[in-house]
Amino acid sequence: MAKKKKYGVVVSRYGVNTGLQVGSYVPVADNSGAKEVMIISVPQVKTRLRRLPSAGVGDLVVVSVKKGTPQMRRQVVYAVVVRQRRPFRRPDGTWVSFEDNAVVIVNPDGTPRGSEVRGPIAREAAERWPRVAKIATMIV
Repeated sequence: MAKKKKYGVVVSRYGVNTGLQVGSYVPVADNSGAKEVMIISVPQVKTRLRRLPSAGVGDLVVVSVKKGTPQMRRQVVYAVVVRQRRPFRRPDGTWVSFEDNAVVIVNPDGTPRGSEVRGPIAREAAERWPRVAKIATMIV
């Protein structure tokens, strides 16, 4: 697929199965103050009529904060998908899936709002978002 430069990163969706639809409730894996978010949009995704846009590991999504601190609740922010339960295939032939779905809250330029990420993050997300990888404790 074609690569585009937007939001400070190279956007390429080749090879990752999309496991999170619009409307999915996803836990947050950082300490930004949000606990649970709902995906409301996936930028850069064109789909068929009446098909819900979906996101995979490493994709930027627009989310609404549903649970968290009073300052974070009901805000619309950007997030990066760092884990998904649906298996996806890597170029070397291995299949990877995680125990849960998770996102990290970021600013529009790609800098994370929190200072640490709980749990592992996928290598695909770490390669696309180096600032998120910098605060991650484990990259799988």
